[in-house]
Amino acid sequence: MTSTKPLPLAASHWGAFRVETVDGKVRALHPFEHDPRPSRMNEAWPEMLDHPLRVARPVVRKGWLEGDKGAARGEDSYVELDWDEALDLVAGEIGRVRRDHGNGALFGGSYGWSSAGRIHHARTLVRRFFAAIGGHVDQETNYSYGAAMAFLPRIVGDNMIGSSVTSLASIRENTDIFLAFGGLPAKNWEIQSGGIGEHRYDGFMAGVTGQDGGRVRTINVSPYRKDIEDQFGVEWLPVRPNTDAALIMALTQVVVAEGKAETAFLASHVNDAQPYLDYLSGKSDGVAKTPEWAAEITGIPADQIRDLALSLPGKRVMVALNWSLQRSRHGEQPYWAAIALACVLGQVGLPGGGFAFGYGSSNAMGNPDYKTPLAGLPGLKNSTGLSIPCARVSDMLLNPGADYRYDGETRTYPEIKLVYWAGGNPFHHHQDLNRLREAFRQPETIIVNEGYWTSTARHADIVLPTTVTLEREDIGGASRDRFLLAMHKVVEPYAGAKDDYDIFAALAERLGNGETFTEGRSSADWLGWAWEKISGRLASRGINVPEFQDFWDQGYLKMPEPTEDYVMLSDFRADPLAHPLSTPSGKIELYSALAAAEPGQPGHPCWLDPEEWLGTATSDAPLHLLTPQPPRKLHGQMDFSSYSREGKVQDRERLQLNPADAEARGIKDGDVLRVFNARGACFAIAQIDAGVMPGVVLLPTGATYDPDGMTDRSSNPNVLTRDIGTSELGQGCSAQSCLVQVARHDAPLPPLRVTQPPVITAKKEA
Repeated sequence: MTSTKPLPLAASHWGAFRVETVDGKVRALHPFEHDPRPSRMNEAWPEMLDHPLRVARPVVRKGWLEGDKGAARGEDSYVELDWDEALDLVAGEIGRVRRDHGNGALFGGSYGWSSAGRIHHARTLVRRFFAAIGGHVDQETNYSYGAAMAFLPRIVGDNMIGSSVTSLASIRENTDIFLAFGGLPAKNWEIQSGGIGEHRYDGFMAGVTGQDGGRVRTINVSPYRKDIEDQFGVEWLPVRPNTDAALIMALTQVVVAEGKAETAFLASHVNDAQPYLDYLSGKSDGVAKTPEWAAEITGIPADQIRDLALSLPGKRVMVALNWSLQRSRHGEQPYWAAIALACVLGQVGLPGGGFAFGYGSSNAMGNPDYKTPLAGLPGLKNSTGLSIPCARVSDMLLNPGADYRYDGETRTYPEIKLVYWAGGNPFHHHQDLNRLREAFRQPETIIVNEGYWTSTARHADIVLPTTVTLEREDIGGASRDRFLLAMHKVVEPYAGAKDDYDIFAALAERLGNGETFTEGRSSADWLGWAWEKISGRLASRGINVPEFQDFWDQGYLKMPEPTEDYVMLSDFRADPLAHPLSTPSGKIELYSALAAAEPGQPGHPCWLDPEEWLGTATSDAPLHLLTPQPPRKLHGQMDFSSYSREGKVQDRERLQLNPADAEARGIKDGDVLRVFNARGACFAIAQIDAGVMPGVVLLPTGATYDPDGMTDRSSNPNVLTRDIGTSELGQGCSAQSCLVQVARHDAPLPPLRVTQPPVITAKKEA
């Protein structure tokens, strides 16, 4: 009798899948049987497990051994070490810095996307390790929605961060008009931190736009028509990048001027709306924020703005903004303005109405709140109490001792002697990479845990090889996905790779804090501990919990459907006194005294010039560059997989531009391009697309940075973007505020160096 035991389940941030192996090698991947739209991104796994760019053994940079003080980081060769040597060396360096400079000179960097599983979640492990040895300088917020994370709690409270948005089912059933600022890009529905069992994009869009009985008028407010797929036939309102705040203010001004504002809601649920209303009318600054005013800024005809505004009162309206909008200079303002529009319309807390941030930014946004429980290693206290906003790492390394404003207080950048990075690639995420490269030459020592030869690994002094998802056991999932996922180890670790957990455990032991870090547990023990926590939470909700082995063999546990569709702020709307927000007033703050205390902030939503946008374009930099997430990889991961490379031409990414902009430069589809500004340059391949509005070009992120002076041989747009905070309030990244020039490049493309590992000398040859 043949066994019916299913194939082992595995998961990544792109979704769950079954794995078929033969003789310890992956033979085939099979879609998870409950996923209606499996991501093709997982196709990269078999070849990437033993790809030539895997880090095989611990190495140390040759120049660091010779005392070059970081001069050759990013260009040097390496010498192999055995594991004991490497761990002794790393522990010795950490110990030296602690002794000579204190724990405040240690910086622990991570971005958490290296593992969908919670036990091997790199950011948790980095923080726990450094906390176990006395603390470090940490990061707070993130690149995805960092400005919002710092800013929104002041305006609407802490519970607005993350995936807490009105359910898509509520929109489908109740919404009349869905204003999708930044669109709803299908590619972003491919991913979810923690892993996913069910991709829901097609079902949601069909239900909303009429292909499946939907009736919602959906408007894609974006410089790019295909930020909602053409097949769904939605309206497109092309808007100049970085001007959404001005458009939203004009819409609000019309509603108020026409006497259509919901004054009762403003009185009962909003803290002091009058200063903002005075600003809209021009009473406070002499400039009414009319459609005519906004037309000059946004490029949208005034009559079109007015008609849209007049269509809103009396309808159920969802004002939805993608995360990308706050990744711009003064990116807090469109979010604040959107909140104000929803308040003026009186829509906050109604089914299918109000405001939301993040639809179309990842798969979980708007899914039912399954409250799928997850458990990773518990955190430990960081005794230094030191941290910086995630996007300010170059500022910290280049300006030790300098003061800066953030989150309502003045802080001072510490002097960092040692950087330890695990589970992240700042040479993908960060802006102005040439500046970051200079910043990475400042510390005495840089250590990186990494499975592949990323740009960050190439800028490290010591590189420790780590396992990847299919080489370790874990539990994954997301609170708004219905599946808790068993993540099986299906192959042995590549060459000398070790789990991050085991690396940190060995280092903590050498530094005299092993028990604090491990609590006497192996990673397998922690897996059992996590299942006990998960089981307890499920049992308290009356959910039947299987034995661990049954869950492990099946590969997943399916959550029951919630009994109600989640509506954000419904309790607050029903009774603001019984359910106050965690803001100073307990209400929505359209006027914030905390914000008003910051330089250049009037304390309410306002139009602030983004400084680098089409309103300030020059002949040297006339085009606004947008840098969307890539369609064939997650951030920079799997950049050199076959699946990713199939989307490139000559190993360069495609740059999309309007036909008029192409014609003005003599550019044809498929031409090699040089993209440049005063900060740097890179290469791309022309893709002419009438869905891109004139004056705008799109180049996706994710290409591996391959520097040659100020030029990136590859297509990394962050060699061009400006490294400045969104504001002194949020200090998020401003990647989407960037002007460039584009020209045909008729010379041969420079060869890429990052397709091969750096030169590595075997230990016996060193």
